[in-house]
Amino acid sequence: MRRFVRAVLASIAVVGALSTASTARAQELELTGPLKGAPAARHLRLYRQGRLELAPTASFTLLDEYRRTILLGARLNYNITDWIAIGVWGADGAITSDTSLATEINNPVTGAPRDVLTAINVNHSNGTYPYGGYEPFTNQTAKLNYVIAPQVTFIPFRGKLAIFNKIFVDADFYIAAGGALVGIQERGDCGASGQIACTAPNSFDLTSKTKVAPTGSVGFTFYPGDWFSIGVEYRALPFAWNRAGFDSRGSGTNGNFPDGEVNSKDETFRFNQMVTVSIGFSFPFKPKVSE
Repeated sequence: MRRFVRAVLASIAVVGALSTASTARAQELELTGPLKGAPAARHLRLYRQGRLELAPTASFTLLDEYRRTILLGARLNYNITDWIAIGVWGADGAITSDTSLATEINNPVTGAPRDVLTAINVNHSNGTYPYGGYEPFTNQTAKLNYVIAPQVTFIPFRGKLAIFNKIFVDADFYIAAGGALVGIQERGDCGASGQIACTAPNSFDLTSKTKVAPTGSVGFTFYPGDWFSIGVEYRALPFAWNRAGFDSRGSGTNGNFPDGEVNSKDETFRFNQMVTVSIGFSFPFKPKVSE
């Protein structure tokens, strides 16, 4: 009997709740007082809006096979608003060094043999250089000479960075995308009809070329002061080039075997990567402040 009474009472309660819910109406709450019409944040420093930024940069290539490069340059941005900017980044491949792989290939004892069998791919001529008197392998590896990249920058996030809850620095995260003109030097064409033989010593000389490639980057900018900033970014610069100067493609199935010639068929695609650090200077010196 008790169970029956409880079930009846529970059913009545559920029916009452449903009937009440069916007659409920949404009520619009009008915000009054000092917060009415107030922005999400007051007195926000707009470090980018309406300002021109000039930032010297140093870029360090990553995961290089034969030659590392440090590019010195600058970025120029005009910030239309606090979340979008247009500009250009340019840099010169000022400093290069061999990777451990290039050093091993160049080793006269344990490295690549210098003989008739390898004459197409490695310069076997005697010279006034060390390494057993042969021309250094480094002299035939491709160089990254310069990059000029117009780009658009989006700034989707900004906030403050706290260090040990003692030091607070304004910061933002940005994404940049655009196109790039890339100046390189790589081994010139050889071996075809009317061209120099690929076994000739001077066939290993580098020639200048220009590549057109997409480029994109992501990075953080930190604002320790009103007129200067510090930045770090990761950039990708994908394009195909012959980094070692080898004859590696051109014949056989899908052109995957050497053909006795060095040309554009021997270029392979690479997702070239680099890390950039920068120090930016903004004009005018004082940022705008929101309401």
